[in-house]
Amino acid sequence: MNKTILITGASSGIGFETARLLAAKGHIVYAAARRSDAMAALSDAGVRVLPLDITDETSVQTLLKTIETEGKHIDVLINNAGYGSFGAFEDVDLSEARRQFEVNIFGLARLTQLILPAMRGAGSGRIINISSMGAAFGEPHGSWYHASKYALEGLSDCMRMELKQFDIDVVLIRPGSIHTEWNRIARNNLLKMSGQTAYSKLVQKHVKLLKLADDMGSEPRVIARTILRAVENRRPAIRYAAGRGARAILFFKWLLPDRVFDVLMLGIINRMR
Repeated sequence: MNKTILITGASSGIGFETARLLAAKGHIVYAAARRSDAMAALSDAGVRVLPLDITDETSVQTLLKTIETEGKHIDVLINNAGYGSFGAFEDVDLSEARRQFEVNIFGLARLTQLILPAMRGAGSGRIINISSMGAAFGEPHGSWYHASKYALEGLSDCMRMELKQFDIDVVLIRPGSIHTEWNRIARNNLLKMSGQTAYSKLVQKHVKLLKLADDMGSEPRVIARTILRAVENRRPAIRYAAGRGARAILFFKWLLPDRVFDVLMLGIINRMR
């Protein structure tokens, strides 16, 4: 059965490809992002494009009011909006750390809170939160990004148990290395924050590793197909890992003692020349 779906962060990458794929499969798709002009191709594909600043209450309320006035009930919410704030922990100002959480956690949480009453009333619904393989491990210079994804997984686990009584599913998607502008933004943030500080030597090597991961990463459509499964499966998995390196890295993180995993992670970064 075709569903009405809202996806955030749809101006590029995973969000863009997911919106296009879901519309092609016959679903009614609302795609939201700050850069609504970047979603013109989605409009041409039959996707309803709306502006959204996930951190602004008025913007969120306006988005939902627009959908409501069009007589639509959201069956599936895909929380995809987010970015990676990278930099050595000592170097990152707490204002930037707060913004990382405002976008990746609090904005997501507020939008979800506002949508849940209608889902409860309908006795069905699905929340799909785009997490990361980085929700299961840490890496140098990624403290606030990884913290936000760890938080998202804990939040989702609690929501899942609370919402089961209303037949509302909560699903986590854990992408691996994906070829999107996310990686470029993370690299730029890392260089801006710590490229000239006491941490610069390791930072420069880490930037090279991130660039390599981007070049070798899976295309966003790989994650879009995984999200499609999470949308359409009658009984979706709780977590899906997909994309280059996701399953392998998660397996080694599960298998290895923490200190050994730390040595492995630092060893890979330090090999960069």
